[in-house]
Amino acid sequence: MSVLTYKTILKPSEEVLYKDKGSKFYGYAFPLKTIEEYKKIIEKLKQKHSSAGHFCFAYQHGIETLYHRASDDGEPSNSAGLPIYGQLQAFDVTNVLVVVVRYFGGTKLGVGGLISAYKTTAKLSLEASDIKTLDILITFKLSFEYKDLSQVMRIIKKQQLVIKSQRLEMECEVVVLVKKSGKKSLQTTFEAFHKIKVEILND
Repeated sequence: MSVLTYKTILKPSEEVLYKDKGSKFYGYAFPLKTIEEYKKIIEKLKQKHSSAGHFCFAYQHGIETLYHRASDDGEPSNSAGLPIYGQLQAFDVTNVLVVVVRYFGGTKLGVGGLISAYKTTAKLSLEASDIKTLDILITFKLSFEYKDLSQVMRIIKKQQLVIKSQRLEMECEVVVLVKKSGKKSLQTTFEAFHKIKVEILND
């Protein structure tokens, strides 16, 4: 079955704090437009929490093809990054980075305690986020003659499509964003006018 929507966040969460045996765990969730953004976000957190010991994180990025990474940042193997990533999966979100910053409180928590603390902090971070369900968008490129412009624009207005770019000359090109759920019907609508060429730029 084709996926038509996805869940994500559009703005950073509120800071959350979880405490266990003196250790403090600060949790954050951030929207991630590109994978490379995570490095800058973590650098800013390192400036804010300059005396913290660990900056563990996980992200999931992409819509139909998913990419992910999890980092323990010096904690015992799989005790931090994977529990954080598990919460991204549990909340079924993508294009999201969760970072948990730890201040050591003097008492070791053990691997089980760390797994629980990082999982709980990640969960609290995502619960503090405004999770949205968004439509997956397909990009259509419409090619047609200038005399057919009004006809094309009528369809675009009626279907409430978002125009991404346009070149209006004798030979026109308009690039629009279409909900994946309405892809087939819109393609049929445009192609019913034989003078309009439809090219799908991403699917």
